[in-house]
Amino acid sequence: MLKHYRIEGGRVIAGGNGRGGILVFVNPDEAERVMLTQKLRIDEHTLNSALDPNELARIEFEPRHAAIITKRPKRYSAEDNFLFNVSSVGMFLFSGRLVIVLNEDIPLFEGKMFGRVKSLQELALKIIYRSIFHFEEHLRVINMCSEDLEHEINKAMENRTLLNLFTLEKSLVYYLNAIGSNGRVIDRLKSCAGRLRLTAESVDLLEDLSIENTQCLEQARIYSEVLAGLMDARVSVVSNNLNVLMKTLNIVMIGLMVPTFLVSLFSMNVPIPLSERPFTFWLLLAASGCLCLGVVLVSKLKRW
Repeated sequence: MLKHYRIEGGRVIAGGNGRGGILVFVNPDEAERVMLTQKLRIDEHTLNSALDPNELARIEFEPRHAAIITKRPKRYSAEDNFLFNVSSVGMFLFSGRLVIVLNEDIPLFEGKMFGRVKSLQELALKIIYRSIFHFEEHLRVINMCSEDLEHEINKAMENRTLLNLFTLEKSLVYYLNAIGSNGRVIDRLKSCAGRLRLTAESVDLLEDLSIENTQCLEQARIYSEVLAGLMDARVSVVSNNLNVLMKTLNIVMIGLMVPTFLVSLFSMNVPIPLSERPFTFWLLLAASGCLCLGVVLVSKLKRW
């Protein structure tokens, strides 16, 4: 699917019918791939890399354009089951045109930062900036999900909760790799600022990008280390909860076995003392209750 945009009055607006300087290809079909590779002379391998979620971020310079591949968080859905994955964005910067290739339809130009755009180069940098903020938003969601799962572990002993925590830990590894890869692209953009004809304002934006990405990387690393470091403790909590439950069940079984023995003894079909007395039943019932109470008191005193 092809969408046309243009910069007008410092804002990115839809439209242009081919005359706009911004072309956005969402999961391009075969005809659009032919247009990208033959008409726009985009390398087919680079185009496939822009649509490959496992591709590392990088920047390449071709004779007619610069190819910038960056990473962004993949849109999360309930079917993902706590797996936060990453995707790729391909930006091909020509002298008067910016071509963006995505594998899913997402709002690209939303947010305050796109309220004032002066050039295509600045727009490409702000798309990277938006990806960094998107990573930070997902990291906060991952942290909240982790805290909710911790509370569930303290109350339940289901493997599902632990598996969800392992999935979150795997997601953080993906994010660490993607954010670090974006950081290398930002460093390369800084060193190639003159070649990309970046203005002084765009260079300052690059510095902000570098700082934000470094902070985002550090935040993801802290979350990953905390989550990985506490996984063994959480497994121990589950094992301890199971031990407490088994201990409680054993105390209940012992409490039932003692009066059961007494009742079984007086239920035998042989002469037993007090078997002919009318109050024997109530005496037996009281003795059974006292034995149950005695087991409970002993368990409390011994702190079982």
